Amino acid sequence: MNRLLRIFLPLFAILLPAAATAHDAEHSEWSIAIHGGAGTIERSLMTPEREAAYNASLQAALDAGAAVLREGGTAEDAVIAVITLLEDDPLFNAGRGAVLTWEGGISLDSSLMLGQDLSAGAVAGVDDVRHPILLAREVMRNSPHVLLSGEGASEFAAEQGLELMDADWFITERRARSLEAFRNRQEASIEDREHAFGTVGAVARDHHGNLAAGTSTGGTTGKRWGRIGDSPLIGAGTYADNRSCAVSATGTGEYFIRASVARAICDLIRLTGMGPQEAADQTMAEVGEMGGDGGVIVVSNQGETAFSFNTSGMYRGRADSTGVNEIAIYAD
Repeated sequence: MNRLLRIFLPLFAILLPAAATAHDAEHSEWSIAIHGGAGTIERSLMTPEREAAYNASLQAALDAGAAVLREGGTAEDAVIAVITLLEDDPLFNAGRGAVLTWEGGISLDSSLMLGQDLSAGAVAGVDDVRHPILLAREVMRNSPHVLLSGEGASEFAAEQGLELMDADWFITERRARSLEAFRNRQEASIEDREHAFGTVGAVARDHHGNLAAGTSTGGTTGKRWGRIGDSPLIGAGTYADNRSCAVSATGTGEYFIRASVARAICDLIRLTGMGPQEAADQTMAEVGEMGGDGGVIVVSNQGETAFSFNTSGMYRGRADSTGVNEIAIYAD
């Protein structure tokens, strides 16, 4: 069976509804790609006002990351610039506006990885840190660990002088309604289904050729028992290696963990010579065969960017030093 899957997975990848064309930026000094989550995102159900709001937020985040790289900044700083903006934007499921746990609280996860030395930091289950991505960076820089969780992570955040917020600051009326519907097993609204797999992330290559990847999320509505998905797990939701690529994922975390999605894409590029689009499509085909949904953004060590997802849409964008600057929402 495994042999057959290896033979047919490339064929499945061709059939993915959202395998976006890669952008070959081999001659660009820098490249960046971002995402704001994947899920049920249908043009017919999106109001013009809501679509305009998402486009404006995506463009602002993309511009922030591109500005860092354009001015000679690092891939790490570009990723941070993007994700901190999206964590403050209640349109997305990260930071302020994150989905709520079964108990009605906040539980935030994030990770950051650098390709030049494979350094990484991550946090899981924090409920009072305004920018979990900044806490992940502090874990990477100022602790001997890679992953901190819960109260210990919050204690470390306070020691590092990061901004802490009361729980009420994170909770929005929209997410409270979503949790109530979930508890009552009611059909979620289109706004909530958009974020069934909501996560934000960014990947970048700077003018030094260094790669970075970061991911941040509020998880899934109504999650219980301290559930943790792929976003804070290095190799599953986030990975960066200067020998191959940088990846940030969004989707049904349990499947992305089992398939080691982010690391798998980088390994395919490094060990087989695949391009980022082919590697991403093949890995997402495997996720789909397992029953999982979601998507990935990728930037190669040559600056080529790629998107691949098997949902009806993914909030996404990319830019590079050749002048590319584009955002998109739908699969079509």
